[in-house]
Amino acid sequence: MRILKTLGLAAMLAATSGLVHAQDLRIGLQEDPDVLDPDQSRTFVGRIVYASLCDKLVDITPDLEIVPMLATGWEWNEDGTELTMTLREGVTFHDGEPFNAQAVAANIDRSKNFELSRRKSEVRSIESTEVIDDYTIKFNLSAPDATLIAQFADRSGMMLSPKATAEAGEAFGLNPVCAGPFTFKERIQQDRIVLEKFADYYRADEINFDTVTFLPIPDTTVRLANLRAGDLHMLERLAATDLASAEADDGLVVEKATSLGYQGITMNIANGPRAENPLGQNAAVRQALSLAIDRTALNQVVFEGAFAPGNQPYSPTSPWYNADFPVPERDIEAARALLAEAGFADGVTIEVQVTNNPVQAQVMQVVQAMASEAGITIELAAKEFATLLADQTAGEFTASQIGWSGRVDPDGNIHQFMTTGGGINDSHYSDPDMDRFLNQARLSTDPAVRKQSYNAAIAKQQEDMPIVYLYHPVWIWALDSAADGFTPYPDGMIRLHGVSVAE
Repeated sequence: MRILKTLGLAAMLAATSGLVHAQDLRIGLQEDPDVLDPDQSRTFVGRIVYASLCDKLVDITPDLEIVPMLATGWEWNEDGTELTMTLREGVTFHDGEPFNAQAVAANIDRSKNFELSRRKSEVRSIESTEVIDDYTIKFNLSAPDATLIAQFADRSGMMLSPKATAEAGEAFGLNPVCAGPFTFKERIQQDRIVLEKFADYYRADEINFDTVTFLPIPDTTVRLANLRAGDLHMLERLAATDLASAEADDGLVVEKATSLGYQGITMNIANGPRAENPLGQNAAVRQALSLAIDRTALNQVVFEGAFAPGNQPYSPTSPWYNADFPVPERDIEAARALLAEAGFADGVTIEVQVTNNPVQAQVMQVVQAMASEAGITIELAAKEFATLLADQTAGEFTASQIGWSGRVDPDGNIHQFMTTGGGINDSHYSDPDMDRFLNQARLSTDPAVRKQSYNAAIAKQQEDMPIVYLYHPVWIWALDSAADGFTPYPDGMIRLHGVSVAE
């Protein structure tokens, strides 16, 4: 059944919702993913699709423990420069090609050397791979890297068919071939992504659906209406303002998990001509914007207090948070003083791009009103999410309201955004001290030693502010009450192993 895009049609079908066949699971997404190539992609919703399409070397538990997936075990040498992994036998890619150590080596080579790869900084420490036998591979590192196993729990660890990547090149995302529970069937941009159950999947007995269809519906109200009408079985990112209503609905089940990530405003520091403006060229202007924002009020107005105000890539409850820089109180006078110090006593005008969903639009409207009181005029440019990302990558932006879903290891929330040449450093921010702090943090497995490096990096970030952090979300899912077996994870992914929907 085609997804309903209006409230009226959703309501009309409510009476016939019982006729929907449950073997096709339909999931409402907040955005349309970008390219379906783990080496090229960067969207959160793309990772949700990958959870059904592309198994990884390792995965996480709801308690954030790293556990085997396509790798069954691993060990480090004494000085942390060699990682040896044993691999699961009897696994095949969707095109029938075998999964083995040679395939892992090919995947690492692609992540490191494919021109369009965004994973380069994540696997930079891997100097070479050594195939010991068909199901044993050794990674030789240029230096110890405490983050590597955690990287393998995300896109860097997603295994793609080497035959398919070699044949398709940069067009791999048009027909991705992985080793997950579902195979790719079709994609219609802004409408749907359809996957089919992979009969030869090594855990096929845990998959209860013939197909899974992902439907991008940016409007949170319409997305919830479609769920209530029976045209969806579940949705991700229920609006906090709809939480009470959904929890009171006997036809729905609500699940929640605290996110590992954040939402903020990314500044264009040196990514092309659009960086040549007061915001991009003067840290005092960025600091003034931060001081003009009342993060607690923002959380109350938009999210009814359900989220956590924040000013760092880690939430205030994280062990990696730098307590020397608490979430600042709003200070209009200090913001105005910073602007005057920077030579903008009469104020500045900046443009911020924002994705065209109601929640993020409201976030920026609240920020816009707050900033205006400090002499900062914000002009909003609403864009479809994939367009926003493309413009951000290309430097066609002044500032961008965007978030990050978060990673298990603290490196994943900061390194690729703040280091010179980082895979998602769309600011093109570059500072040798920041590079040194964050690269040092990768060298030790001692949390206390790493904490010192991250504290120094956060202190530098608070000074330079290439990203102004706003808040830390809580993932909220809503499901049809007939659904069973769904487990919420802090990474926000939708894992379908063991999930079912009663007829």
